[in-house]
Amino acid sequence: MIARSYPFIAALCAVCAPAAHAEEVVPAIDLSVSYTADSFAMVSGGSDHRLRYLDNLDIIADADLDRLVGWHGARLHLYVLNNLGRRPNDAAGSLQGIDNIEVPRERLKLYEAWIEQSLGERASLLVGLFDLNSEFYANDAAGLLISSAFGIGTELAATGSNGPSIFPSTALTARLSVRIGAGGYVRAAVVNAHAASVNDPGGVDTGFHEGVLLIGEAGVDGALGGKGKFAIGAWRYSKRQDDTRETDIFGAPLRHVARGAYLLAEYPVASFGDDRALTAFARVGISDGKTGDFDGGWQAGFLMTGLFAQRPDSQLSFGITNASLAGRFRRNLVDEGIDPTGSETIFELTYSDRLAPFLVVQPDLQWITDTGGDRAARNGLAAGMRVTFEF
Repeated sequence: MIARSYPFIAALCAVCAPAAHAEEVVPAIDLSVSYTADSFAMVSGGSDHRLRYLDNLDIIADADLDRLVGWHGARLHLYVLNNLGRRPNDAAGSLQGIDNIEVPRERLKLYEAWIEQSLGERASLLVGLFDLNSEFYANDAAGLLISSAFGIGTELAATGSNGPSIFPSTALTARLSVRIGAGGYVRAAVVNAHAASVNDPGGVDTGFHEGVLLIGEAGVDGALGGKGKFAIGAWRYSKRQDDTRETDIFGAPLRHVARGAYLLAEYPVASFGDDRALTAFARVGISDGKTGDFDGGWQAGFLMTGLFAQRPDSQLSFGITNASLAGRFRRNLVDEGIDPTGSETIFELTYSDRLAPFLVVQPDLQWITDTGGDRAARNGLAAGMRVTFEF
């Protein structure tokens, strides 16, 4: 998303800002609006071939609290989100999801609301409703791909009673980030284990009755001569979670510590000038396999920016995502009369281009194998188009 400050806000902030460098004033409040519309249909495989439409509206405001109210080193972030439309994954039947703006319920909500306070020049503390995937378990080079699993590993995304604090519902979070040396960093977060944003059923959970999710990540962003990213992370829930299959002698689910770890990397393997580069990415994650349907997974692919020299905003990306089914989940499928596979894999190819300053179009193809972990299911081909308006 490309933020574009509204003229009246820029004018207001210019009045409040120091006179020096007036021609380069950065607004104290930066507002961006984007609207994304997706259309997807199964070309082959799946339960039907109907075209499904869904959309996503983002309204984001970032405020420099030092310039606005004299709160030194602090900034405020507010993010309003609205989602409408159908669920294309109902037809695809994928365990991982084929569209990263699909939601279980249509709803307008306050998605993020946090304050970040700098602690000296190299550290910051963030508190509030926070999207975990904006800083943890994220490959920036995979950001163009539309399948949900390229956002965050499925083995973590499928945890918790309502998922972790990621799209479409965040949770109260405290995050500490420290920069080390030229490009190193360490960050950790304590997150309410029950994700619920403003206007979700029940509203924001302030009771922490389900405990917390603890997550940490360390890495180098800008490694190997200022290029690439390499990171390792780990997570666990403070409260034990129900076993997905095993019970005690009274029929109650056994309880286990839900935990996992991941590695990720991305590196520009070729460069063709300032705006043209080929970046490869890869990551792998594992989990305990007792409290969720997945015991791990991996993603890999590449992003080509400036695909056509005459079109600097043209981008091409290809990715593969594989979700490994936990042994307990596979046995549950057997009980349902399904012959399970060991994993499900999605291959995605997508192209994006800016047709106008405010308009980006992105055709997309996804090939799904071992759909739903069912050996008898047909492989599926999904075709879609994403259109994004940015203001």
